[in-house]
Amino acid sequence: QVFSYDLCDRVGCIVPISVDANGETKLRNAQSGSITVVSAENKPAFVAEVAAEYEGVRETQRAKTSKENYFSIADARKNKVAVEWGNYDPPKPGFLGVRSFESYDLNPLIERIDWSPFFATWQLRGLYPEIFDDPVVGSEAKKLFADAQAMLKKMVIGKWVRASAAFGFWLANSIGDDDVELYTDDSRSDVLATFRFVRQQMVKGTKSANVCLADFIAPKESGKKDYLGLFAVTSGHGVDERAAEFVTKNDDYNAILFKALADRLAEAFAEHLHERVRKEFWGYAADEKLSNDALVREEYRGIRPAPGYPACPDHTEKGQLFKLLDAQKLAGIQLTESFAMYPGAAVSGFYFSHPQSQYFGIGRIQRDQVEDYARRKGESVEYIEKWLSPILAYEPKR
Repeated sequence: QVFSYDLCDRVGCIVPISVDANGETKLRNAQSGSITVVSAENKPAFVAEVAAEYEGVRETQRAKTSKENYFSIADARKNKVAVEWGNYDPPKPGFLGVRSFESYDLNPLIERIDWSPFFATWQLRGLYPEIFDDPVVGSEAKKLFADAQAMLKKMVIGKWVRASAAFGFWLANSIGDDDVELYTDDSRSDVLATFRFVRQQMVKGTKSANVCLADFIAPKESGKKDYLGLFAVTSGHGVDERAAEFVTKNDDYNAILFKALADRLAEAFAEHLHERVRKEFWGYAADEKLSNDALVREEYRGIRPAPGYPACPDHTEKGQLFKLLDAQKLAGIQLTESFAMYPGAAVSGFYFSHPQSQYFGIGRIQRDQVEDYARRKGESVEYIEKWLSPILAYEPKR
């Protein structure tokens, strides 16, 4: 072990790979993937330089967050989204429980691909299809797009990947401001599971709410019977094997292109299945007619936030989501110890149907919410600080 102290504070991580007999150390930056080789005599200076750099980043971050204003979690909850539940009847899904698809047709997924992030993967910045007219990257974008279309045809015809999914709906109500309970039956007395959510704490204007996902599920005391949906989709079955074949042939370009397309198909699958949920399985927007551009702009009713993303930054909530869906058995998607999904080309999350539900970012949160969240989850504050470290508005005690 070359380093025993922390160089992993939110911005990256320098980790040792090997030390040879002469004391030469090979290091990898876990964020960028770059490799650095440091001789024995230069190692102390390198360690000091990196430590100073990271401390500078910490100081910059502390200075930034210290200028921001936050509500206490109690006051943030007083400023929750105002929903008139009395005159609203939550739509009932067409079924309760879980359904799955084992080998989903790739063609409708291709129709729902959002191509702008695909080009960004290749450091070609611009929106699709306007990027083709860009004087700097337009010609390269056209070539890349043509290669992608050709490979997509091969992926479909040759069945290079398999897409699968598990999704379902449960009886639900919000409780205690920031949590959502799921129930085993319509009496809503037997709790099946509880999802814990985080609330925005930044001080806002008088007309802006401090949002939490639980705001969009009817409170239990309202007497309204609401529902929550869950999903997990992948287009990654077969990806590693096919990519390895390209690598064996020293064809790194097609290996990267193939993996990038598999990722895009997974996102497209999430988009496509959500569309079917709104129009068919939940059915609250049966007459919806939106173009692909409108779907990219999120003009539909309802949302599908994912654990680990801005509205729900805690990856650990995937644990019970996967358990309820039986996602490993029904969709072949596994969770690693760090709550990453395997195959990597996968998306999971929640379905909310309320017309006021919206995508948002939590921003940074204060220690009082972390302590409250830890209590609600039955975990230590240190454990929660680890998983929510990117959004903490303070420096955890070491």
